[in-house]
Amino acid sequence: MEENKRQIKELIFDLADEKLYQIVISNPRNKEKIGKVKVRPVMLKGRLLFQETEYIGNQVFHENFEKEDLAQRIAEYMAEDFRQCEIEAMQERAVVLVSKKGKININRRKVCGGKDIDLSHNRTKSYILEEGRPVPFLIDLGVQTKDGKIVKAKYDKFKQINRFLEFIEDILPTLPKGRRLHIIDFGCGKSYLTFAVYYYLNKMQGFDVRITGLDLKKEVISHCSELARKYGYDGLRFLQGDISAYEEDGDASWNGEKENGKGERSSGNGKKVDMVITLHACDTATDYALAKAVEWGSEVILSVPCCQHEVNRQIDCGKLQPILKYGLLKERMSALITDAVRANLLEENGYQVQILEFIDMEHTPKNILIRGVKKKGKEKAAVRVKEMADFLRIETTLQKLLQ
Repeated sequence: MEENKRQIKELIFDLADEKLYQIVISNPRNKEKIGKVKVRPVMLKGRLLFQETEYIGNQVFHENFEKEDLAQRIAEYMAEDFRQCEIEAMQERAVVLVSKKGKININRRKVCGGKDIDLSHNRTKSYILEEGRPVPFLIDLGVQTKDGKIVKAKYDKFKQINRFLEFIEDILPTLPKGRRLHIIDFGCGKSYLTFAVYYYLNKMQGFDVRITGLDLKKEVISHCSELARKYGYDGLRFLQGDISAYEEDGDASWNGEKENGKGERSSGNGKKVDMVITLHACDTATDYALAKAVEWGSEVILSVPCCQHEVNRQIDCGKLQPILKYGLLKERMSALITDAVRANLLEENGYQVQILEFIDMEHTPKNILIRGVKKKGKEKAAVRVKEMADFLRIETTLQKLLQ
């Protein structure tokens, strides 16, 4: 236990400075005692302090700490009250996980660049798509007014869009340079995120990018296609179709592609799909999207699963009957098992995988995001998915598709 505290203190001393964005401490051992803790740096009278926001039920408490006191407090939190701590700094991210047996796991990684940090005491959150700056697609989709103000009823959607762009910002260094990128958004719906990803990568970051949005609803596809034409987003198209039946045929499927002056099509990347996005693709539609991403060797996978019913119908394990006899618990456990199988199968196929919180629980229960980044080389993780699946008497669609 003391060794765990020592490691956590050292981590906080390394990352808690003026380059810290935030610390989020979550997964409490006793939710009735405390829910979540957030920490951010503030500058008060010329002194760098760290403001803790503690969430207990419907109450919120604030307290400021010096770095030494903060390190001690977080070490005690992780020893007694919580199992997860996420630290976001300008050039590094770290995740601390504590197992039920008290074993600590610290994962640190460097990130490329970062946004300026506002250390003022009453700061407003800095978003990639800024409040007060009109963005055409946000206006037409009802998120912003014409003068750039966020529509109150759409503020959660505005935060969701920016949170998703932060996930993409993290993986920018992994994307191929010097050629066109191809991205597919399966189950794009009204395409808030499809437009946002195109705007961010093409207009803000300067990538040559083509994005295909696929959805079953004809009227949605028609509306989004009209908006793309209106904005002159030549690299953004929308198609009607089913995820399981979709086949990528590369640049040949883009109508009206310009020649490069030599009588040849401008160079693309064939059937290569660099990034696959799937947001709330229902039940096994997520599995088909993930399988296609693996088949294409996509560099990045961003998936927010939804309505995971398949395992719920199958799971049959006598030793777990004290849990499975309650319908709500069975449903939630089945959803978590489904996403755990998906994450491990991606690792098995050469991806580095993270399970991340998409947006806060109070906004939606569908808040798990699976992010997979293709590893260099042919290294694949050895996982025990089948052994677990056999124990639970389940076989998921993704298992079958990747066999």
